[in-house]
Order: sequence, then C-alpha cells, then structure tokens
Amino acid sequence: MTETWDDINEQVKADWKEETTPFERVYEIVEQTHGGQSAAEIADRALVSEPTARRHCKALVNTGFAETEQDGQTTLYKRNSDRVLMSRIRELREEANRPELLDSIKEMKTEVRRYEDRYDVVSPEELSQQLDAGETEGWDDLTAWRTTRQNLAVAQAALAYDEASHQLAV
Repeated sequence: MTETWDDINEQVKADWKEETTPFERVYEIVEQTHGGQSAAEIADRALVSEPTARRHCKALVNTGFAETEQDGQTTLYKRNSDRVLMSRIRELREEANRPELLDSIKEMKTEVRRYEDRYDVVSPEELSQQLDAGETEGWDDLTAWRTTRQNLAVAQAALAYDEASHQLAV
C-alpha cells in the first residue's frame, strides 16, 4: 500500500510540474507560507532549483506579495500578512453589502458576548489560562471564539474601508 501512495504522490507532483510554470509553483508555496521558509525549502516544495526559487521569491518581495526576515545568515520568505488582510477585506466588500456587513458584525458581537458570559472571562487568551488539558469543549470554544474575533475584525475593517472609500469619492 505504501508504494501505491508513493506512486500517487509522485504522479501528482509530476502533473503539477507539467501544468504550471516554476513561478506559479513558487507563488503557490509562498502563498501558503505563514512562517518564513528559506529559498532551499521553497525550491524543494515547488520542484524548482534553489536559484530559481530565490529569483522568484525576490520578484514576489519586489511586488509586495512576499516579505523577508533574517534567520542568522539565511533569508526567509513568507507571504505579506498585510496584503493577505487587505485581500480578505476587499473580498468581503465585494461579497457583502453594507446592511449584510452590519448584520454579520452584530451577530459576531453577540457570539463574542456569549463566550464572555459562558466562561466569565473577557478574552480567549484569558480562557486558555483557565482550561485544563482535557476540557475538549472549552478548547473547541476557545478556537471558535478566536476565529469569530478574527472574522469580526475583518468585517469591521471592511465596513470602515467601505465608509472611507465613499467619503473619498464625495
């Protein structure tokens, strides 16, 4: 069975390599990279040489899609978190109109208040300090609460961005 999975994985890699350019593969890998990765690590995952990965990573940095950080002598590349956030905000603005955004924000604020009341804490961070390792439901709620707070922040930013756009247009 292991040989079968190895064969399938190799075929998927071969297909990906055949159907995409080196730049597209490096772009996909960087897009998935939250923590920094070296050009060698990106090259390995993108099925390209290290110089090719480095060249494309530098191009992505120049366009603002990626950013770098140093780890000793090694340059690490990762996606630009500000750009990802702005993409999420723009996406939400296109998907939802103002009344929908307002309703969604109201619902998420209500959900946050339910977590605060249920656990008698003001933040997921505070809750994490009170939970025992075996409290599955509490940890699930903590994850959901964090996600709700993140989505709430993005929705509020989308609403503010929409308002600013309209003010600037006047």
